[in-house]
Amino acid sequence: MEPKKGKLTCYLAFSVLVAAIGSLQFGYNTGVINAPEEIMKAFYNETYIHRYGTPMSSSMLTSLWSLSVAIFSVGGMFGSLSVGLLANRFGRRNAMLLTNVAALVGGALMALAKVAWSFEMVIIGRFIIGLYSGTCTGLVPMYIGELSPTAYRGALGTLNQLGIVIGILIAQIFGLEVILGSVTFWPLLLGITVFLSIIQCALLPFCVESPRYLLIMKNEPEKAEIILKRLRGTEDVASDLEEMKEEGRRMAQEKPVSFLELFRAKQFRQPIFIAIVLQLSQQLSGINAVFYYSTSIFKDANVPNPIGATIGAGVVNVVFTVVSLLIVERAGRRTLHLTGLGGMAVFALIMTIALKLEMQAEAWRYVSIVAIFGFVALFEIGPGPIPWFIVAEFFSQGPRPAAMAVSSCCNWTANFLVGMLFPYAAKGCGPYVFLIFMGFLIIFFIFTFFKVPETKGRTFEEITQNFNKKTLPEPSSKRNSVELTGVKVPME
Repeated sequence: MEPKKGKLTCYLAFSVLVAAIGSLQFGYNTGVINAPEEIMKAFYNETYIHRYGTPMSSSMLTSLWSLSVAIFSVGGMFGSLSVGLLANRFGRRNAMLLTNVAALVGGALMALAKVAWSFEMVIIGRFIIGLYSGTCTGLVPMYIGELSPTAYRGALGTLNQLGIVIGILIAQIFGLEVILGSVTFWPLLLGITVFLSIIQCALLPFCVESPRYLLIMKNEPEKAEIILKRLRGTEDVASDLEEMKEEGRRMAQEKPVSFLELFRAKQFRQPIFIAIVLQLSQQLSGINAVFYYSTSIFKDANVPNPIGATIGAGVVNVVFTVVSLLIVERAGRRTLHLTGLGGMAVFALIMTIALKLEMQAEAWRYVSIVAIFGFVALFEIGPGPIPWFIVAEFFSQGPRPAAMAVSSCCNWTANFLVGMLFPYAAKGCGPYVFLIFMGFLIIFFIFTFFKVPETKGRTFEEITQNFNKKTLPEPSSKRNSVELTGVKVPME
């Protein structure tokens, strides 16, 4: 008889959506500081005059603003490295609940900065909210992956990226001057993160802890079974429990996995290397550079409302993340990532040509706009969502938190470096800067084609046990039994 694949229950959807509020927070705080830039710079200068009776120099103002933007990524790096410790000590759900303290503190500091005449509070708040966002980039995909049945793991994992892009879009909309991006309301714009944290703190206690964590790390099989029945909407969870128990038996034979062990141990070296490269493929794709250029390109094309067009690009972001969510379990992770990388490379070339020739003919300006929308759409098909949740699929319960921490830290580090170095590259290369990203995209495409395995329809155990082989075994959904380390589990 065909094995049961699990189903999407209301309680599973609730738990996953509550966790994804953390991803929404990450996206919101990524984009929220862009719209009120000039207003906040004026506040920095006014604060300096209020203290010292003289305006600050332009170089000092530029440095302080750059620090305000970049410190978010620095906080993200440190936060991501704490994922393993928090997830194993407190559990996945409780770790998310605990880290909301950082979001509350960081958001409050930013919201009260104007009243206190302190730009330092903005900078410190941005660092603290970066710490929170860094933990979210590891905890949220891990929690969602461990709750989801195999058949829905990819689709539900994409909700992490959907939360991020919705957060960015909300920040773009709320940042409009007619809403909150004004001299009066910018502290409220930055402080909305407190409201989001209160919502998540109120809802998380009604969510379940990861059954994998309870069974394997805490040795509480009864609780794990009760939670699985609730998540799956069925009394028959024997196959899920047996898979987890087998994973636990394998873990009992292994030493605790540290960051260094991920690179020293042969069985972890290849998957962690692939995980890091996949995270780098997201940040070095050039997506942030495109958003950096988008408003100026829309202005050059005489678009009546360039800011509205930029928000339109944010809408494309959301729409194609939903498309990825709908097709990931049919098309597969590897296929979507290859499609995204290859398509982005093509649009990067088109963008370079269009930016170079836009002064010769007005039509090229509109070509560049189409290229921007196409670039963004292809990013959200593959390189946007895939790296976040596929890392959790590569590793078993023991090394998973450390692997998520390392790969997330690499993502944040690349994000920071691109943000710091791109303005210099753009100034030196002009429109040819996108050829650099095209080169990266081609390299990542080749790497993905030859090194990244397909994980669609396969259990965590099947993936980790067969990772070093040239081909993964047939998905469990196509077999009448699951073979785990020589143990054959009957299926109904």
